[in-house]
Amino acid sequence: MSFLSFFAGEKKKSASVAKERLQIILAHERSGSGATRADYLPKLKEELLAVISKYVHIAPSDLKVSLERQENLEVLEVKIELPDNIR
Repeated sequence: MSFLSFFAGEKKKSASVAKERLQIILAHERSGSGATRADYLPKLKEELLAVISKYVHIAPSDLKVSLERQENLEVLEVKIELPDNIR
């Protein structure tokens, strides 16, 4: 980190912002005070699609988001089908 970027602030990468958002959503849902799965998963899918579409054109059907409970774990699964012509 350069001296100037320390004082001017540095813009976070979209991947780290997305990761932070997912962590907040999951922590909120686990606490029991958060929204139900039906409330936030569609919005999460919509936001992920918007971010991915900035870089690659994908159809909404190419993105699948699901949350599963397995014993004492919660697993957030995001599947993205990318076009074959990406380098």
